[in-house]
Amino acid sequence: MAIRVEHAMPASLTGPEPIRTSDIEALNALFSNAFTERYRRDGLVGVRVPPLNPVIWQYAIQGAGSGAMLWRDATGAIAAFNIAHASGAEGWMGPLAVRDDCQGSGWGKRIVRSGVEHLRVSGCRTIGLETMPRTVDNIGFYSGLGFIPGHLTVTLTLDAGGSPAVPGLLSLVNGAARVDALAACAALTAAVVPGADYTREIRLTHDLSLGDTLLHYRNQELAGFALCHAAPLVEARARDELRVLKLVAADQDAFEAMLPGLSGLARRSATTRVALRMQGEHRNAYAAVVRHGGRVRWTDLRMTLDGYPQIVATQGVALTNWEI
Repeated sequence: MAIRVEHAMPASLTGPEPIRTSDIEALNALFSNAFTERYRRDGLVGVRVPPLNPVIWQYAIQGAGSGAMLWRDATGAIAAFNIAHASGAEGWMGPLAVRDDCQGSGWGKRIVRSGVEHLRVSGCRTIGLETMPRTVDNIGFYSGLGFIPGHLTVTLTLDAGGSPAVPGLLSLVNGAARVDALAACAALTAAVVPGADYTREIRLTHDLSLGDTLLHYRNQELAGFALCHAAPLVEARARDELRVLKLVAADQDAFEAMLPGLSGLARRSATTRVALRMQGEHRNAYAAVVRHGGRVRWTDLRMTLDGYPQIVATQGVALTNWEI
């Protein structure tokens, strides 16, 4: 999620510089304080946004590479950050925030523009972010930078259930067979959403033991996959849900066939539910999740930079998180 927390001219910030693992604790504190303040300004005074699980930050930082950027004040403390991700030609930013005392003097715009420039140089054809749809000043801020609102992203959850013995999992595949499975995932992604590539995210998820990738085969051909995280999103909390970060299905039938497998993987992962972030353009897929018992939990507004629209699925279903 991208938020803007803007106010008086601070001392000049320095950056951008790369985010290191050693920055995670300070980064987490800024994240928690900035997003809590955003909720307070929206009238939700009792909401306290907790720090994220450090391994989730590690996933985001490693996945973004040189797109993970921060800025420091004169004391060396972190004053702002932006994590810009490039999944092939699909680029998005989040989370990003500016410390409350460093707002109102244009730093928010500079941080966003730095992320945009990084994604442009990386060859992204999509440059976007997600923000809270009720926060009109956020929407106005990003609109002033050339971002245009698109569909809502609606998070729905399905209860865990079925058998925990899910046969089509990347964790059960080794050696040359795993290399072939990753190549098949990349080929399917290229066919459904030309230009996007989620291979790095899949590898990082398994390297950091964050979750698993459900593989759905039809007639011995890969017809769909879903990259899922079971690790708790929030620091020091028990795992509660399986989060689908990327899902690609060759067609609607393949998508619906994957839903029981996702519920089974949630059970296997010792979580109570599976969460899917449904982009509004996938009307039939959304309706299918609701038919399977999906419940609406949250909404985000997707915005893309003018001239850099979201890559549209040419066939099938492609769900992609613009959140960590």
